[in-house]
Amino acid sequence: MQAVEKAIAWLASRVQNDGSFGQTAYQQNLAVVSLGGLAFLGLGNLPGRGPYGKHVSRLVDFVLQHAQQNGLIGVPDQGVRGLMYGHGFASLFLAQVYGVTRQPEVRPALMNAIELIVSTQNEEGGWRYEPAKKDADISVTVCQTMALRAARNAGFFVPGKTVTLARNYVLNLQNADGGFRYVTAEGESAYPRTGAAMVALSSLGVKKKGIYTLGSRYLMQNVPANAEYAGNPHYFYGQYYAAHALWQQGGDEWKSWYKQVGDLLLRKQMPSGAWEDEAICNEYATAMACLILSMPKTFLPLLRK
Repeated sequence: MQAVEKAIAWLASRVQNDGSFGQTAYQQNLAVVSLGGLAFLGLGNLPGRGPYGKHVSRLVDFVLQHAQQNGLIGVPDQGVRGLMYGHGFASLFLAQVYGVTRQPEVRPALMNAIELIVSTQNEEGGWRYEPAKKDADISVTVCQTMALRAARNAGFFVPGKTVTLARNYVLNLQNADGGFRYVTAEGESAYPRTGAAMVALSSLGVKKKGIYTLGSRYLMQNVPANAEYAGNPHYFYGQYYAAHALWQQGGDEWKSWYKQVGDLLLRKQMPSGAWEDEAICNEYATAMACLILSMPKTFLPLLRK
């Protein structure tokens, strides 16, 4: 798709020599860097291979440089809210890279990262902002479950108990309307967290069709209005997970959703090739838009049916 190719070229122009990118508070943010990396991988680029192979290599190097001895991929002393967001997306990025390339330098960092995820799962079965066994929410939990699934697909061991606990945690978040709430305490359903929960369950191997049918129906009934593109700070987050969730289910709902959301994204793309997100940064928005639009043709192993 021409729009995605233009966007990827813009993303490539934003990669710094140290392998980072991002703006303002999200400059050098590991989640943003890793999502950008996934966008490159989604079009078939690998470290040292493809039109943007050198850019992917830089991104991988940046992530590896922030792999700590304790397994955390992050910089704890920077005061970034939600260390486990960055850790989860970075682990997913490395797992997708390692699964295809078997780069030896990636393996130890990824192994330590997965062990940290396993060791910080809380009693409910989920994860939250810090690498500690405290509370949990679906937003952070989905990042860790996707990383675990990608790592397992790449040949890493993930304990069955970890998977079972995570499944039970996410299953307990579904409300009667088919949507999912944020935490186990009573709460309302929402579009972003419903897509995230469905992706988490898919990553955890849950096959119960009824859960996805209800979740898909909720998503289709609550697609953000066009006006929310600029005003909703969770717009790209929600659409990314909804795309992943509905793509896995397929059928008429996916086709209808993709046309509606895809058409809007194409209209909102800027002349530079980027998409705008005032809440986080344009690199984040552009990476997410690329992942959404290229979903049907992605090269990402985790998104293959």
